[in-house]
Formats: sequence, C-alpha cells, structure tokens
Amino acid sequence: MKRFLMCVGLFAALPLLAQQPAAQQKAPASPPETASATIGGNTITITYSSPRVKGREGRIFGPGGLISHDPHYPVWRAGANSATTLHTDADVKIGELTVPKGDYTLFVDISNPDAWVLIVSKDTKEWGLKYDSTKDLGKTPMTMSKPPSTVEDLEWSITDGGGGKGTISLAWEDHTGSVPVSVQ
Repeated sequence: MKRFLMCVGLFAALPLLAQQPAAQQKAPASPPETASATIGGNTITITYSSPRVKGREGRIFGPGGLISHDPHYPVWRAGANSATTLHTDADVKIGELTVPKGDYTLFVDISNPDAWVLIVSKDTKEWGLKYDSTKDLGKTPMTMSKPPSTVEDLEWSITDGGGGKGTISLAWEDHTGSVPVSVQ
C-alpha cells in the first residue's frame, strides 16, 4: 500500500516538475505582434510574428539570403511562424487592389529585393509556408525605401493619414516597403 501511495504521489507531481518557472521560460525567437489603426472610422489589423536580424545584416534578402530557403521563394510570408494575416472592418483599397472587408493572408514577392509586390490571398486556413497563387485576391507594388538604420525586428505598421487614407508598411533589415491604403 505504501508503494502504491508513493507511485500515485510521484505521478501527481510529474506535471508540476515538468513546468518551468516563468523566469526560466525562453521568449519566442519570433514573437507574435499586431499592427492596427483606425482609418476613416474603420479598423485595419495585421497580425504577424516578428523575426530578428540577429547579426545577419546583408544576408536576409536576395538569392542565397535567409528568405531564399523558404519553400515558395521568392514569395515570402512576410513574417515568421504562422501566416501573416490582414483583417479589415471595411472595404479598402490597398495600392492598386480593391480588398473587400474580411480576413486575408499577406505575402510579399521579393524576387527583386528593391521592388517588392504585396500579395493579398483569400486563403486564411494555412500556417504561412504554403503559398497557392490560385487563391490570390490580387497583387500591388510597394514603394521601397531604405531605413536610416538596420531594422532589427521585422515590423508591420499601419498609419492613419487622415481623410480615410493611410499607409501600410513592412520594414526589416535594410528594406522598407509601403503601400497606400484608403477606406472605400
């Protein structure tokens, strides 16, 4: 009976032993992030995971770069881990593309690292590595610029410019791509 009680006690304690104290838990390499703005009274949100440059300056974009190892290169999930998603509460125009209100997955064609193309996909049931061009809502070119210094953490941003117009931007390493957005 004594052995039985010891075994029961041991099995009951195993889940507690397996848990690490919060101080010992490691932060994710590409933490989840959200960019959101209200434009023309409607909310636009991008949810993504933010990878870090981690000393790989000059080795992220282009042939042989970090992203070139993704299965669908030169189409990139524009983040890490699960798919980068877009939610809009209203019909919007993103660059040259009309996007009805709803949920979408975002990709970026980086075949030319200095001339990105934003891809809005209707497929929202995927993790981020599967890209199927037949599910595209459409594509629109992004305006490229160089940030003043290295952007260590990949960052999507949405800014309200007033009058129902704004900008969606993606910055990482030494690249920034942006596209205008307006509420329809």
